[in-house]
Order: sequence, then C-alpha cells, then structure tokens
Amino acid sequence: MHSATVVLDRNHRSGSRRLAFVSAVLSLIASFAASAVPIPLFNIYRAEDGFTNADISMAVVMNSLGTIAALLVLGRLSNHLGRRLTAFASLAVLLVGCLLLMNVHDIGILLAGRLLMGVGTGLASSGLTSYIVDTVPARPEWLASVASSQTPMLGLTLGAVASGTLVQFGPWPRELIYLVSAGFLVISAVLLVFSPETAPPKPGAWRSLRPRVRVPARVRHLLPVAVAVFLTTWATGAFYQAFVPALVEDRLDTHSPLVLGLVFAAYLAAGVLGAPLGGGFTSAMAQRIGMIVFLAAWIGIVVTVFVGTLAWFIAATILAGAGQGIAISGATRGLLHGSTLLDRAPIFSAIYLLCYSGAAFPSLVSGQLSNTFSLPQITFGYAGFVSAATVLTLVAARNPHGEMSMSNI
Repeated sequence: MHSATVVLDRNHRSGSRRLAFVSAVLSLIASFAASAVPIPLFNIYRAEDGFTNADISMAVVMNSLGTIAALLVLGRLSNHLGRRLTAFASLAVLLVGCLLLMNVHDIGILLAGRLLMGVGTGLASSGLTSYIVDTVPARPEWLASVASSQTPMLGLTLGAVASGTLVQFGPWPRELIYLVSAGFLVISAVLLVFSPETAPPKPGAWRSLRPRVRVPARVRHLLPVAVAVFLTTWATGAFYQAFVPALVEDRLDTHSPLVLGLVFAAYLAAGVLGAPLGGGFTSAMAQRIGMIVFLAAWIGIVVTVFVGTLAWFIAATILAGAGQGIAISGATRGLLHGSTLLDRAPIFSAIYLLCYSGAAFPSLVSGQLSNTFSLPQITFGYAGFVSAATVLTLVAARNPHGEMSMSNI
C-alpha cells in the first residue's frame, strides 16, 4: 500500500509539472502574440492616421524600452514573489495594453499602448521563461534552451499571422484582433491558477527592484559573442516591424495586411524551426553556423529590396529566420550551462535586456535616419551591422567550460 501511495504521489507531481510547463509555454506564447498584433496594422495607421515611418519606428522603440525597464527593475522579482504571481502581473499589463490599443487614432495612444506591452513582455520574459526551464522535461536535453529562446518567436509568429488574417478578412479590423488577444491572455491566466509554484515566495522583493544585471562568472567569457548574436538578430526583428511594412508596400508592391503578417512570421517561424538544428552542435559552433546563414540571408534581403521581388524577399527572410534560430539557441544554451534555479531569472533578464537593446537602439537611430536616407539605404546599413557581428562570432565564439567539444560527442 505504501509503495502504491508513493507511485501515485510521484505521478501526481509529474502531471503537475507537465501542466506547469504547458501553462508557462502557452502563457509566453499568448504574451508575445499580443505584442505582435499591431504590426499588420502599421500600414493602416500610416494611411488613415498619417503616421510616418519615424512614428512607427518610435512605437517599436517604446515597446523595447518598456521591456528593458521591466527587465532591469522587475527581472528578479519572480525569485521572491514566485513564478505564478509575476506571470499573472505580466498578463494583466498586456491585457490593459490590448484594451488601450483598440482606440488608436493618434501617435500618443500607440506609443502608450506599446510601452505597456513592452513592460508586460519584459516581466514575462524573465518570470515565464524561468518557469519553463523549472518545469521542462529532462529529455530531450535541448528542449530547455529551445523552449525558452524560441517560444517568444513562436508567439510573435502566431500573433502576426492571426492579426494579418483578421485585419484583412474579419470585421472591425482595428479592434477585433485585440479582443481575441485579450481572450487568450485570460485563458492563460486560468491555466496558471491550476499550475504548481516552483519558486516559493521569499523575502527581499523590494531589494530585488534595484536595477542590476548579473551573469554567473562561469559563463561571462561567452558574453561578447552572445551580445553580437542577440543585438543583430533582434535588431533585424525590429527592422521587420519598423521598416518592412513600408518596404512591402512601397518597394515590393503589395498592400495586403495578411502578406505583411506572413512576411514577419516567415522570419520568426523559421527561427523556431531552425533552433533545434543547432542542438547537435556545441554552443559555439551553433553560433558560428547560425550567423553565417544569417549573413547570407541579409545579402539576399539587400539584393531583393533593390530588385523588388516579393517571393525572393520572403525566401531570404526564411533563411534569415533559420540562421537566427540556430545562433540564438546556441548562445542561450551556452549562458544557461550549469545554471541553478536562482540563476535562471537573472540570466534570462540579461539575455532579454541584450535582445531588446538590439531592438530599441538601432531602431531609434534608423528611425531618425529615415527622414534623410531611403529605405534601401537603411536596409544596407543593417546588413553592414550584421556583417561585423558575423566576423566577431567566427573569430571569438567559445564554449562554456565543461561543454563537450564535437570530437568528444
């Protein structure tokens, strides 16, 4: 009887952890899907409300700055309040952002809504990704790095495609998709209610609000290349948000919100599919391979922008997505090597701080430059940025101490 009780208890705990893993993944997907919803609407805002490319770029910047602020101040909060409570808070902030963006007719509302969504995804980025790693199954071994690094990409993909579809074919194109996103955020919160906590509350929550970025000393030698990978790949994601809507309409001659959503999704979805491909390599080799593919894709993007061929642009976009997926998962796997429960939230805060810095600051600069330079010239500048990062990765990529080289596998 005692043995049967122990087995039932273990099965219950195993089932609870599986529920927590699924709930965390779905919540992170819903969070980033909500963040991607406005992208297919940007051309509508430009046409109907008179927003400029610089305005749209500033909306991307505000979203990234909100995320950076949340990561700096709130990034370690889940270690003290628990994973679930911080997850509920992030979902609530995103819900308010969705409701606010249902009534965008001036740039102030768009910027405020994107700022709220940035804060919500920033809080989710540290808390929910840590919750995923806490509860991830032991096999396959690469699942933790792929689920934590690519779930946001999957959410952004689904959000962009769903938004493009509803904006083009559904009623109330400026409102319906925000209501749908709000519904999924509520469903995610309900799932979390029934999931177990993995980081019990402990004192020190107020002290944790003091801005601090900490990466364990054992993996700090990996940071220079990880910075290059995160900055350039997420700068490219911001480029697709801020400038590709105008490029698709003005240079590639299509006005479809669905096509715009699919172009953005092609970059992100290929990243989700490409991430497991790097699992067979060491983290350093995955970053090298990923960045070589990424640079080749950027060369293709530059060529197709000047030639003006939508199909080839999408093909280059898919290749870029696959490259960034391989590189990002390799960099994330390296930084997570040997991490403990308390390490994970700060590590993810540092990772996403770098990622959103890549999204914010190049967008801020290029948004101002868009008043002087043409979109093809802006595109060429991003390609130069990627070229420099690729060279650094090829020269300086290293494995974490203790990770087996390919010759030992």
